[in-house]
Amino acid sequence: MNKLECINISKSFVVNNESLNVLKNINLSVTENLNIAISGKSGAGKSTLLHIMAGLDKPSSGLIKYNKKSLLEMKNEELSKTRLLNFGFVYQFHHLLDDLTIAENIHMPLMLNNNLNKSTKLETIDIMKYLDIYKRKDHLPWKLSGGEKQRAAIARALINNPKFLFLDEPTGNLDHENANHIHDLLIEMSNSRGIALITATHDNEFIKLFKNVYNLENSILSALNE
Repeated sequence: MNKLECINISKSFVVNNESLNVLKNINLSVTENLNIAISGKSGAGKSTLLHIMAGLDKPSSGLIKYNKKSLLEMKNEELSKTRLLNFGFVYQFHHLLDDLTIAENIHMPLMLNNNLNKSTKLETIDIMKYLDIYKRKDHLPWKLSGGEKQRAAIARALINNPKFLFLDEPTGNLDHENANHIHDLLIEMSNSRGIALITATHDNEFIKLFKNVYNLENSILSALNE
């Protein structure tokens, strides 16, 4: 079973010649099929923790292991490949490329993995239909609503069949109705595809959908429902 581990993770930044501790001795283990939500105020360090867990940033101290192998010891090429094949990312803003159609945006991870073929194109169609954006596949992003853009971003994150999906305030830029729709889609797709959700959010309605909830406050991560 695939496993992602944080071992004594700490992170600090230097601000005005002073050290600012954002994360302190974080220990967390996430296996596939396990969904977790990390709550906390804006600026608490939730995004920083997600970036470190995904190998997008480095901790000041501690280890990040994926299937017992340290992400910090991987060379850049191996780390990029690990992220591409095993991790997906959805942010508050969709980050779609403006000059590509929705289908082309979703195909990008496949192209980076040299895996864009007839079979994966058919899978793209299935995902777009499931997320109700297939009719928009040939449109540029500016023609889509906020909810449609975010569903396209989710499709792009899922196209390589990741084991772990990192969600950084995925509905923070949406209205209540669209946000709830995205919440339900994410949980449903996680259950049907066996993808672990690692979510940073202060949306209480979204948090209610998770059995495993943590709170990040004063650099310390604490379980709320153990």
